[in-house]
Amino acid sequence: MNVLVLGDIFGRPGRRIVAEHLPELIEEYRPGLVVANGENAAGGFGLTRKVAEELFALGIHVLTSGNHIWDQKEMYTYISQEPRIIRPANYPPDVPGSSVFIHRSGDFAVAVMNLIGRVFMADYDCPFRKADAILAELPEDVSHVVVDFHGEATSEKIALARYLDGRISAFVGTHTHVPTADEQILPKGTAYITDLGMCGPINGILGVDPEAVINKFLTQLPTRFSVAKGPAALTGVVITLDGNGTAEKIVRLKV
Repeated sequence: MNVLVLGDIFGRPGRRIVAEHLPELIEEYRPGLVVANGENAAGGFGLTRKVAEELFALGIHVLTSGNHIWDQKEMYTYISQEPRIIRPANYPPDVPGSSVFIHRSGDFAVAVMNLIGRVFMADYDCPFRKADAILAELPEDVSHVVVDFHGEATSEKIALARYLDGRISAFVGTHTHVPTADEQILPKGTAYITDLGMCGPINGILGVDPEAVINKFLTQLPTRFSVAKGPAALTGVVITLDGNGTAEKIVRLKV
């Protein structure tokens, strides 16, 4: 089974390019599961019910997230009502929402797990130990596991992927909005890429209007960010799952 995973969808330009090109990607790769990181899909900051429903209608099965999932206040309640939106599992206890979504397609039952990094991020719980705990509790019929790790540090992403190698099917990094060229199958069979990149404006700075970001660096004053204008790009990967709980192929995409 093929799994299509899209990088962080950023604002209206990101949603637009996904709407334009996801149908042809689905036609070409015939994925049994489509995953996207949606935490920046609403105006570049957070996610709303309306935007989530728009993305689900395009054929996305599950939306992962990260540190911006709470930017829109309605998500505090909506995330508990919509199991197809997941948040990092290593947030403190009692935070609303779930962190695993199980998608069943034919002979495959794929668990999509969301985790967040701690290096250069906030004081979250340990993602290594949280991953161990979740894997130990998955239903017996789960055949494959895909992890979206939302992190800043390349070393932390690679370390966690190596730690989970062979126990999960795929490990995709998100958060930096910059795609990496290191897609590979790790020694024990886990598909890996450090960062999927972004579905969003190519003329901005990580999707944001460049003038605002540059002014922030020059002055160190509080600055209101807005989504950059102009053309957009779509980045992500297609992962081919095998019959052994791991992966046999990963292909990087850019449209």
